[in-house]
Amino acid sequence: MAARRPGGRDRTVRTLRAAERRAVPWKNGGGVTRGIAAQPEGSGAAEFEWRVSLADVAADGPFSGFPGVDRILTVVEGAGMDLTVNGQRRLVDERFVPQHFPGDAPTDCRLLAGPVVNFNVMFRRGRPAPAVAVVRGGLTITGPALVVALDAPAHVDGVRLGPYDAVLTEEGGAVVRAEGHAAVVTLPAWQSGQEMSGI
Repeated sequence: MAARRPGGRDRTVRTLRAAERRAVPWKNGGGVTRGIAAQPEGSGAAEFEWRVSLADVAADGPFSGFPGVDRILTVVEGAGMDLTVNGQRRLVDERFVPQHFPGDAPTDCRLLAGPVVNFNVMFRRGRPAPAVAVVRGGLTITGPALVVALDAPAHVDGVRLGPYDAVLTEEGGAVVRAEGHAAVVTLPAWQSGQEMSGI
């Protein structure tokens, strides 16, 4: 859909509904993930510039390794995880707090109290990197971004998002109003002249 920008021009806003996603196995087969958006569209584990997804973690075990990739992980459901990243313990026991770590470091997960759902942003190291913030209330986006409603509905330029629905916006000016928590992923794609796509 198109939203009206100041001055009467249209801004492209693309809605990506949670109900339209399919679950696919992790790279190592230890869980499932649901892709939200990626650059380029439909790219696999070896080709993406960046990708955003939701991962269901139902049991203890290792994370998949992604050579040359950095990860921003945010627990959005569940009590959290006790991780060992490259031999170092890292307790992730607070929801809605983005955690940065290398995607190619050996990472083992022990669940603290049952399954969790993680919001994942992965991107190639050494290239323009996305940034992740979890917000509540109102916010005006200043550039290309992906907005994902997390634990409650959110609205982006009048588009209502249920939990895990998302919106892609190609430029600044879109207004976010989150009734609960929403993830805002600032994206580098249009800054480098690439086309953004959902998956």
